[in-house]
Amino acid sequence: MTTEAAPLDTSHDATHEEWHQDTSFQPRANVLGLWLFIISEVFLFSAFLAARFYTTGTDRPDDLNQNLALAVTIVLLISSVSAYLAETSIKFNNRRGFIISLGITLLMGMIFMGGVTFELREAALHFPPETPYGSSYFMLIGLHAFHVVTGLIALLIVFVLGVRGFFGSTNSWGVEGAVKYWHFVDLAWVFIYPTLYLL
Repeated sequence: MTTEAAPLDTSHDATHEEWHQDTSFQPRANVLGLWLFIISEVFLFSAFLAARFYTTGTDRPDDLNQNLALAVTIVLLISSVSAYLAETSIKFNNRRGFIISLGITLLMGMIFMGGVTFELREAALHFPPETPYGSSYFMLIGLHAFHVVTGLIALLIVFVLGVRGFFGSTNSWGVEGAVKYWHFVDLAWVFIYPTLYLL
């Protein structure tokens, strides 16, 4: 007496294989992760901004270098525009435009850091960290400067990879993620600048 072998149940294996082949969830996960990170950073900066008003109200010293602060603000806003152009260029496979625009962004970021470093040296003389305003000033500037440096590192990595031909219209998430983070850094300064220099 012969019996036919029962057919193998391959539905589980097929589903498993389809799950591995379906990577459409990955871009959504990347975007969600980035936004959750940015939201957490917003809370951090908000706490530092609130601390400035809690400790000193709207008082500010007369020795603030307003011209330099305005100049570095303009530089940072220009860098945000060039970063956007770099992201747009790579999405259209315009590698030359990407390299030029991102190079400008890196240059503007370094100029900003140079201006901030100079301003910190002046601030240490006129309102040192142990004073109420100086404490808020150095904490906010230091926090933002740290994010500028990490943003420049991210952009530099993306720049080097882009020069090597790593990114393109179908593979631009690395550029998009770094640029969005840079936009957040710029936006944070838009709030820090009036908090420290204008109010």
